Amino acid sequence: MNSLNAIRLFAASVDAGSFSEVGRRLGMAPSSVSRQVAALEDSVGAQLIHRTTRKLSLTEAGRLYFERVSHILAELDEASAAVSHLEGAPRGILHVNGPTAFGVRHIAPALPDFLARYPEVRIELTLTDNFVDLLEVGADVAVRVGELEDSSLIARRLAPNRRLLCASPAYLAAAGTPERPEDLAAYNCLVYTRHHGSVNWNLGGPDGLAEVRVSGNLRTNNTEAVHAAALGGLGIALLPSWLVGQEVQSGRLAAVLSGYRAAPGAFDTGIHALYPANRHLSTKVRAFVDFLVERYGPSPYWEDPLQGEAMFAAAPGAVQSSRPPTVLAARSRTTARSASSRASSPPAAT
Repeated sequence: MNSLNAIRLFAASVDAGSFSEVGRRLGMAPSSVSRQVAALEDSVGAQLIHRTTRKLSLTEAGRLYFERVSHILAELDEASAAVSHLEGAPRGILHVNGPTAFGVRHIAPALPDFLARYPEVRIELTLTDNFVDLLEVGADVAVRVGELEDSSLIARRLAPNRRLLCASPAYLAAAGTPERPEDLAAYNCLVYTRHHGSVNWNLGGPDGLAEVRVSGNLRTNNTEAVHAAALGGLGIALLPSWLVGQEVQSGRLAAVLSGYRAAPGAFDTGIHALYPANRHLSTKVRAFVDFLVERYGPSPYWEDPLQGEAMFAAAPGAVQSSRPPTVLAARSRTTARSASSRASSPPAAT
């Protein structure tokens, strides 16, 4: 029996809650995982895990053993990572978590180039629109759009997150084109909201900040729904540039009030990569984050068709910076919101 491998499988089984999940993650038969854990129990002379048809649970001896070996495995991993950082190429499985809409459009299409550059890396990509604990889902790195929760993770800025007003040419031909922010009150505005009640859009432009109370015949908690409704000619939407840039370029959507964009707020803090604050960042995580910084950057490609528009001049209150990695305030549980929800929500709902 390979004792170290058996110990790793035991710890992985505790984290995953089942032998089958460990087997799925590692490409092993669940029976093989179970046999090696059983051999480990024979070696230490104690039952470590209670086995039921539904889940695994630790015995008293198992809890003590898991606590000790977890620290040992962490130290071994840090030692390996330190050496790998100095001498090794990125390799192994990289678990990436991201929001669905942004992930489909801008993470998945980037993976062929990344994997061509680092052929010894394999990607396991999970896209979700729910609050997730990165440690619980086993993510090495996550991409988050918009407001960040306080956590013990490192946050590195990948790109700005800017929102603009847009509508279909057919809707504007029928309803007319607003000329000033206050004109929006008379138009059918497609509202993303997590709250009940009225909604205000805060816009920055050449005349400063403007706060407009908007309403319409569609309110939804899903930006993809707002996006589809705007394409269908239902009304005017306030959506992130990474979602609508290509459609503005193609003419399927038209920029509205192009001298204005959403005033910077909590939901426009940027697009970030989040990863654990280990003393030795693994080379595969470092390589992936550096790759996304290079691919996106302060003037991301999805804004290329919009760069000529005044909407991306610095709006009042905007902060222009290229910040280094930031450690968020420490907190025991780490959660983050997806791009498909927070990233495009209005700055305030009152």
